[in-house]
Amino acid sequence: MSSIPMHQRRGKSTNNNGNGHYSSNGSNNKNNMYRNNSSSYNPNALEGGRMNDTNAGILEQQNNEHISELEMQVARLKGLTVAIGDEVSEQNRLLDDVNDGFSQTREMLAGSLRKIGHMLETTGGKHMCYMVMFIVFVMVFLYWLMKHKGKSGV
Repeated sequence: MSSIPMHQRRGKSTNNNGNGHYSSNGSNNKNNMYRNNSSSYNPNALEGGRMNDTNAGILEQQNNEHISELEMQVARLKGLTVAIGDEVSEQNRLLDDVNDGFSQTREMLAGSLRKIGHMLETTGGKHMCYMVMFIVFVMVFLYWLMKHKGKSGV
């Protein structure tokens, strides 16, 4: 096998030794497909400017198509980004509303507990007994209502 790398074999003469390996021997081989023969006809040499212009035009057209595709993708991503931003703003507004609702509920419960504490301090045990009986009655009524509703299937 030759010690010359494949990319450096171009332009060198090669001989096939029969086993699929090529070796460089420095002889001038007429069948070398990489040789540079200036006496042969080369259509690119005559029309090189026109061929380069055509290739450049094709490449520019392909680049323009790729740019158009990228512009569409960027526009799509921009639309998604704007939609995500709108959704985040809406969610933040809803979270603020929920936070305000919880704050109002906390204030109402604190006020109710203050009133109950004040009532217990001023009136004594008789009102406490009435309040406990009322709470027990409400709980039993809710339990009965849930059981009754479950049996009727309504």
